[in-house]
Amino acid sequence: MDIGIPVRDLGPIHANKLSEVILGTDDSIWKEEAIRQEKYAEVHYNTESLIMIFCDHDNWPSIDVVKGGAWDLLSATAMPIMHDLIAKHYTKGGTIIRAMAAKLLPGKHIVTHTDKHPSFHHGHRIHIPIKTNKMVRFMIEGRPHKFEVGHAYEINNQLRHGVMNNSNEDRIHFIFDYIPGAAA
Repeated sequence: MDIGIPVRDLGPIHANKLSEVILGTDDSIWKEEAIRQEKYAEVHYNTESLIMIFCDHDNWPSIDVVKGGAWDLLSATAMPIMHDLIAKHYTKGGTIIRAMAAKLLPGKHIVTHTDKHPSFHHGHRIHIPIKTNKMVRFMIEGRPHKFEVGHAYEINNQLRHGVMNNSNEDRIHFIFDYIPGAAA
């Protein structure tokens, strides 16, 4: 969604339990569900995901939101965090249409892009850094933005953005998309 600025800091959050679950997940589980890498290969070929919620948006605006393979793994710790952020910052009564842990592999990048599907024009894209370091560069419109563990951020996915992981370790964010309900 075009939020008028590149990034909005949503403030500090307590995601320690979610971080423990994600960081404790075996590498083989990250490779089990490759829908993002297959459907969006031009952008996400250097990533791995733990899909909690995903949507089939081929018949937009009618969408089917489904539980992903990582629902049982992540939902107990992720849902309270997502609902808390929604309650504090967004209009109630909406729908979470995507939620996942996304890993950018060491020494890899996510090419600069804009999120084109209409669902991205209507949904807020929230990032919760789980693991990052000073060698990771999240670029929006050619400018670097630092995302810190312990904070949540909304990005303007209608601006050109990409990520460079120039380190020798994974960069992991929990990401979810929320389409708000109609304003009362």
